[in-house]
Amino acid sequence: MANSPETPAMTLRLAMWSGPRNISTALMRSFGARADAAVTDEPLYAAYLAETGLEHPLAAEIVATHESDWRAVVRELVGPAPGGRALWYQKHMAHHLLPGMDRGWLAELTNAFLIREPRAMLRSLVDKLGPVGLEDTALPQQVALFRAERERTGATPVVVDAREVLLDPAGVLAELCARVGLAFDPAMLSWEPGPRPTDGCWGPHWYGNTLRSTGFQPYREADVELPDGHEELARRCEELYAELAEHRIVATPAREETAP
Repeated sequence: MANSPETPAMTLRLAMWSGPRNISTALMRSFGARADAAVTDEPLYAAYLAETGLEHPLAAEIVATHESDWRAVVRELVGPAPGGRALWYQKHMAHHLLPGMDRGWLAELTNAFLIREPRAMLRSLVDKLGPVGLEDTALPQQVALFRAERERTGATPVVVDAREVLLDPAGVLAELCARVGLAFDPAMLSWEPGPRPTDGCWGPHWYGNTLRSTGFQPYREADVELPDGHEELARRCEELYAELAEHRIVATPAREETAP
């Protein structure tokens, strides 16, 4: 990972590029439970809303409360880590990185990807936003970023799947940490409930389950029925998801069953 001149070489900026209705906030809580970490919550959201004019819940408040100039956001993200922490975990939504925004700064980060089975993601997203299109899922943007990162680095970026995390939090998180050059910290498996000062002002609308949580919830398989008109969208999402899922860290829950 490259470092800017102002940032100590020891600082690892880990950018997790997700889509909506994932376990992205729970994963941010997990990294935030580490003593060596600072976290940042969707720093490009206000810029995304300001440029697109989309009528998301709390959109006016988000733009008024958070930095809406993406250039200023980028300068902060590649600058010194908050509190001088050795690890800076940046939770990003891939679709917030709009086509007109420069991508050169991504070389200053260690970029990883968080995915979720598309049908469950779509059901949850539609419940929150109403009818959605492919771009709203962030999957096309994730795939494009993944391909660009692999081409730039010559290595396959880390891919984390929500299902695998929930099946085996300790194992998948330990592997994630190893692949980005971190020591696993068991503190990542639990956290205090409630909001954080680092949460975006959108937290009360979007983070209900996470605000009540104290750790990762067990994975539960469920049949998902999509609203009318979303089956073709689900098919397209599944094609994109499959490209990323091929590289995911796979859970090994059997290790817990055989542990003494």
